[in-house]
Amino acid sequence: MSELKHEFTWKLPARPARVFAALTNADEVSQWFAEHAEIEPQVGGAYRFWGKHSYGTPSKADATQRITKFAPSQALAFTWRIHDRDSEVSFLIEADPENPEASVVKGMHSFAEAPAINRAKEMIDDLWRFNWGNVSAHIAGGQGKMLVDYSDADPNVSLSIFIDAPPSAVFRTLIDPEKIQQWFGVAAAVDPRLGGDWHLKMEFEKEGKKVTSPPCRILDIVENERLSISWPDWRGDKNVPDQKVTWMLKPEGAGTRVEFKHDGFVRAVDISDYPFGWGWFLSRITAVAEGKSLDAVPAEHQ
Repeated sequence: MSELKHEFTWKLPARPARVFAALTNADEVSQWFAEHAEIEPQVGGAYRFWGKHSYGTPSKADATQRITKFAPSQALAFTWRIHDRDSEVSFLIEADPENPEASVVKGMHSFAEAPAINRAKEMIDDLWRFNWGNVSAHIAGGQGKMLVDYSDADPNVSLSIFIDAPPSAVFRTLIDPEKIQQWFGVAAAVDPRLGGDWHLKMEFEKEGKKVTSPPCRILDIVENERLSISWPDWRGDKNVPDQKVTWMLKPEGAGTRVEFKHDGFVRAVDISDYPFGWGWFLSRITAVAEGKSLDAVPAEHQ
């Protein structure tokens, strides 16, 4: 089995000292990363975390992590055994040259031998996308955090939002291609019938190749009440079953209560950064349905 080395970069809305505290204070770590944490702030000290919110370390007996690098406001590294493979996580924290009130964190999660599981590379990528969303939300004040239960047999993203517009206006934002382009930011095409395409024409790079997102398929549609679509694997892996995205619209006073659900994940870690992305898109759907400017919607993870 070959090695696995995953690198990532975070931009966080706080100075390096504040970011370092969020990564090294046990009380804070237990708010955005783990159910339980015990940290001895020194090289060789414990960096123990465990519980239902910790991937691969459900119990205290599994929590054998130790600090391998500790430089206040600058760097942190610790060991983490996952799927019977030893690994090391490292963070290098720097001031953001574009914003004196923010930081740039350069991270790496490396295995001398990759875990013997399906889609190990994607698992690690999704894990750190999820952690980035939670630490960003935590540092920004806590709103929008979502600590997933990695033991959940039916993992999903469930969100609820009130929109000050009637269900008919909200429904139009979900099926009108021009309105979808406003809140999602890419061209869209919709055939608004059962079995019809609901297509976000996204283009992105995957391993150096340009990829165009496949169309979603409408699974359920009732005008002004609900819309369900299939959600193919965003990486284009045809071996991964489609997920499902549903918007339920219910009148609430003069407005609409939207119950959103994204489910069908093979494993909880596949949730990745969807909770934070969908939360942001729901705020943009709200603005479009209410006829407000999207300029007022905060940037994602800020």
